[in-house]
Amino acid sequence: MATVDELIATARDKMDKSVEHARSEFGTVRTGRASASLLDRIEVDYYGTPTPLRQLATINVPEPRMLTIQPFDPSSIKSIEKAIQESDLGLTPSNDGKLIRLPIPQLTEERRKELVKVVRNLAEEHRVAVRDIRRDTMRHLKDLVDKGDVGADEEHRGEVKVQELTDEHTRQIDELLKHKEAEVMEV
Repeated sequence: MATVDELIATARDKMDKSVEHARSEFGTVRTGRASASLLDRIEVDYYGTPTPLRQLATINVPEPRMLTIQPFDPSSIKSIEKAIQESDLGLTPSNDGKLIRLPIPQLTEERRKELVKVVRNLAEEHRVAVRDIRRDTMRHLKDLVDKGDVGADEEHRGEVKVQELTDEHTRQIDELLKHKEAEVMEV
């Protein structure tokens, strides 16, 4: 039997995770600099199984505008290249049979604007996730009142607290978005 405080604690944990997930997804969106986290969302078809690129290769940043990918299994080099080309990164890999080089070109103004749209969509997805957590928690609070486990005052206190959490986490996502947009638009 969950109490109001337990529901609020659970909602806080879930919202914290949503903000953290937003932070890590923003890291996968390309800016003008090379970063190994750009490749975090890339999944490679490895013997018929979608596998995260990080599990198949070592990713290094030898220069500010270059990533190198060294597959543990040299036979997977073609499928890694294919996965990068089919991603939304807009990068063109080249390989020498052992190592994939991924030059990070200067971003054009048009590409920057596209990336800002991608980041805004990611932010909106995470804001929606936070609001979904709020909705579920409010429903559980209502269930507690309907069962007679807590009174209306307790429910109201819980709803106010959940709304404060929602506002706080939405603000954090907006803050992350603002920083990422500035980073993407920086020339």
